[in-house]
Amino acid sequence: MPCLNEVETLATCIRKAQASLERNAIRGEIVIADNGSTDGSQAIARELGARVIDVAEKGYGSALHAGITASRGRFIIMGDSDDSYDFSALEPFIAKLREGFELVMGNRFAGGIDEGAMPWKHRWIGNPALTTIGRLFFRAPARDFHCGLRGFTRDAYERMSLRTTGMEFASEMVIKASLKSMRIAEVPIVLHRDGRSRPPHLRSWRDGWRHLRFMLLLSPRWLFFYPGLVLFVAGLVFGGMLTFGPITIGNAVLDIHSLLFSGFVTLLGYQLVIFAIFTKIFAITQGLHPPNTALHSFARYSTLEAGLVFGGIVFLAGFALFASAAWSWREVAFGALNPRETMRQVIPAVVMMTLGAQTIFSSFFLSILGLFRK
Repeated sequence: MPCLNEVETLATCIRKAQASLERNAIRGEIVIADNGSTDGSQAIARELGARVIDVAEKGYGSALHAGITASRGRFIIMGDSDDSYDFSALEPFIAKLREGFELVMGNRFAGGIDEGAMPWKHRWIGNPALTTIGRLFFRAPARDFHCGLRGFTRDAYERMSLRTTGMEFASEMVIKASLKSMRIAEVPIVLHRDGRSRPPHLRSWRDGWRHLRFMLLLSPRWLFFYPGLVLFVAGLVFGGMLTFGPITIGNAVLDIHSLLFSGFVTLLGYQLVIFAIFTKIFAITQGLHPPNTALHSFARYSTLEAGLVFGGIVFLAGFALFASAAWSWREVAFGALNPRETMRQVIPAVVMMTLGAQTIFSSFFLSILGLFRK
């Protein structure tokens, strides 16, 4: 149990957990990860026979990591010490862990939420939105992504290699377990009103943004690749059509200005796709993502030499088109030109030269990442 000034509820939580252990004849321990309490919470925990781990580094994730690391059990159940979770009803978690599941999540929406136990913006906006994003981005089976009551095996926790120190810890655990294809189960639980007279430590908008930001950073596919691919294809299609002449849609005439915008969209999309590849390789290198078969195949064939050749061809093609436009300028003694004609050569030429240069330098950077990966 992470703890920061929970003198009003800590004793109740410890007694409930002790009753659950005794009733199920489990040889276990209760670990209190104290994050700097000043209200005497540590003394109460020790009097009741719990182990107290003093955690100097602030943060929900820091406290949990220290407490879990110091624990000695094969199965670990974590939960807040504000009496919002019923530690006397842990049998479903224990049963699922004994069945072989590696992460067992509580589901407050399936079990019930007491009146006043969860703010409306958490219940109807924050949790559903973040859970939907987590399920979409990472194919996580959890339907209550941020339930604080959950159980897991020690081996699974060590394989997750969790890094975050704040509230994102809860998201990171589910994401890592999903990415590593661990066996995940859910059990319905009831969320009660917490027993504290003070406001909770949670800061809704700040902590919600931290969860969302973490999900985006850990999902280069949704942050970079999909948006980049859409922009790149759209830019190529519309740019290719506008290269041959204006396009009329209703009363609107799309001409060289739209062609210029299409070129920008193409370059932006290509850059985002490259960012996705960079980020994915870095995440795998740092242990944030498991190895990816598709990316491994891509890396086998996308050698530095292949990138240099492909980028060089695209750059030279663009340069040739640019030279053609320059030759047209020479034919009129470097005088005034009709931009509606010349820009249909110059814009695609500049876009192709930029794409070629990006490919060349990106190939060098991918090779550097490959050295670290090896």
